[in-house]
Amino acid sequence: MKSVTVTHSPEETMAVAYDLAPVAEKRRYVCLTGGLGAGKTVFTSGLVQALCPECLELVHSPTFAIVNEYLGKNQNVFHFDLYRIRSADDLYSTGFYDYEERRGVIVAEWSDLFAECFPPESVFVKIETTGENERTVTVEYKD
Repeated sequence: MKSVTVTHSPEETMAVAYDLAPVAEKRRYVCLTGGLGAGKTVFTSGLVQALCPECLELVHSPTFAIVNEYLGKNQNVFHFDLYRIRSADDLYSTGFYDYEERRGVIVAEWSDLFAECFPPESVFVKIETTGENERTVTVEYKD
């Protein structure tokens, strides 16, 4: 399945993610790509709003922490930023693979840096900046 949506505000980008939440929950991995400031964390906010809304106010980029955990009443979201990870060994040492054993959705910004580490059933999201507030959001996953 492939869909392309043009959004005109952060709220519209969040809405695309919100609508994708049931698929993300089933597939467990959401792989985000896009340039700096493209809206990857905004997109994650939409997923968190749908999956564990009580955590929405906590969402921020995990650039320096590597991972932020949003632990909800019904679902968890583990939000990774792989930008500063330099190797597969470094990824392993972050505890990334330990999250596979936990209940929740794993969202990874800059996932293209370690594409081989994600299962083929993952949801792949590319966010492109096409204007000041305009984004083209491409969502792909295998049916």
